[in-house]
Amino acid sequence: MSINGGVSAIVAVRAGSKRLKNKNILEFADTNLLIHKIRQLKKVKLIDEIIVSSDSDIMLEMAIKEKVLTHKRAYKFSDEKSKTFSELIEHLALNVGNFKHIIYSPCVCPLCDENDFIKALTIYKKDIVENKIYDSVISVKSFKEYLFDETRALNYEPGQNHIPSQNLPNWQVVVNGFYIASRQNMIKWKYFFGKKPYFFKLDNIKAIDIDTKFDYICAKALYEFIANGGGGVLGFCCLNSI
Repeated sequence: MSINGGVSAIVAVRAGSKRLKNKNILEFADTNLLIHKIRQLKKVKLIDEIIVSSDSDIMLEMAIKEKVLTHKRAYKFSDEKSKTFSELIEHLALNVGNFKHIIYSPCVCPLCDENDFIKALTIYKKDIVENKIYDSVISVKSFKEYLFDETRALNYEPGQNHIPSQNLPNWQVVVNGFYIASRQNMIKWKYFFGKKPYFFKLDNIKAIDIDTKFDYICAKALYEFIANGGGGVLGFCCLNSI
């Protein structure tokens, strides 16, 4: 099975991570986050090419050693100041890769893996490319929490009308597992997805998105827990419910 027009997988990384230094190449599994993600993507037959885009020569050299393509990104598209995020997306869609469709997969969700990519691309092929039901596929996790802004409750009524958390609205949180859309649409939108995305739901483990040291510690611990057998089915189910 293939997707008409082909699929480019883009992994965009940069040297200047602020909250977590060198975040994209932190140690993970038996390598680092960047190489771990490249190796996951290489297992997906629906992907026709993998390109690492970075301002970092060190990261690009890692990609070359993994035998994937590279794109040297100008610093102005990496410093989070010179260009807007929309300009970055447009730049990547215009300049990185050779195929009609793009799966953009950051390396900071290391537990979102090749099985998820395969399922998501299969949905993309059927419901976007062929049947045009949606315009993109994005990874999300379900969110059911009691929310307040500075003055009031946003998604429930405190007091006598209090409802159990499981009956709260079905909100979704976008996570950096992957974003899939046509190259043409990403250029038009200057964004990863459009107004009618398909929500590909990840569980709480696969949705871990490394932004802080705490996230990193959790991701490493969970990966090692699962790799070592996960304490049996009961142990994994307990973790999967957190």
